Amino acid sequence: MPKLPDFSHPLFFTLLIIVMFLVVAGRYFLIAAIFHFSFFVIGKNKFTNRRLGKKPLDKKQFYSEVKWSFVTSLLFAVAGALTTVLWQKGYTKIYFDVNQYPLWYLPVSLVISMLIHETYYYWLHRWMHKPKVFKILHKVHHDSNTTSPWTAFSFHPLEGLLQAIILPLTIMFMPMHVYVLLFQLTIMTFSSVINHLEIEVYPKNFHKHLLGKWMIGATHHSLHHKQFKYNFGLYFTFWDKVKRTESPKFEALFDEKTNRNKSVKKEEVLETEGSK
Repeated sequence: MPKLPDFSHPLFFTLLIIVMFLVVAGRYFLIAAIFHFSFFVIGKNKFTNRRLGKKPLDKKQFYSEVKWSFVTSLLFAVAGALTTVLWQKGYTKIYFDVNQYPLWYLPVSLVISMLIHETYYYWLHRWMHKPKVFKILHKVHHDSNTTSPWTAFSFHPLEGLLQAIILPLTIMFMPMHVYVLLFQLTIMTFSSVINHLEIEVYPKNFHKHLLGKWMIGATHHSLHHKQFKYNFGLYFTFWDKVKRTESPKFEALFDEKTNRNKSVKKEEVLETEGSK
């Protein structure tokens, strides 16, 4: 590996933040744009029956989501730059030699890290729905009642900060190959965009599949934005199932949206039950 500059130096740290921001924002906006054009432009008529929202995305919401997404990307970039400094100073367990640990540890470390992230996010998310906390931290995200790919990173800065700290903390105690870490960050972006798409992309009966029943998708998370008191997970549904916070309307809505022969009953299944 070539010798790197000291990233704790203010100049190099600033340059690192800029590079990190371009990577984080570029990856997010590219993925969001691909999903937007695939499902709302090219496939505008094809996915009508799978749409979950009552209202189309308006320009005001779009501009607000883009603004907050830029702020979140900057916060994630700062977190990435700080993590790089911690790595350079020897405070993290990131490794580059793929043979430093057995090959089987690569997928295992990914699963463990995602489970840690899931657990942290589930309980953080439930805490952010406490009325007083919600108004300060989480309302910005829930201003998007009908979500879109652009909602995925639309957070209040304090919420973005709380979301940004878990992975750096994880790699301070658990060894992870740098490519595994980058892969998880990419999964996180894809997952967040899919969950906020407002169009169910998974196939019929996927919610009953051995793997699919543990995965969150657009139907699952759309109900969270409309009911507020259910479906708090990030990647997986297991905490919602264990703590009985999974929406009782989820399976019926998923069946409806993935069965083309079934009539749409939006008013019944998307009724707002919670309150801010």
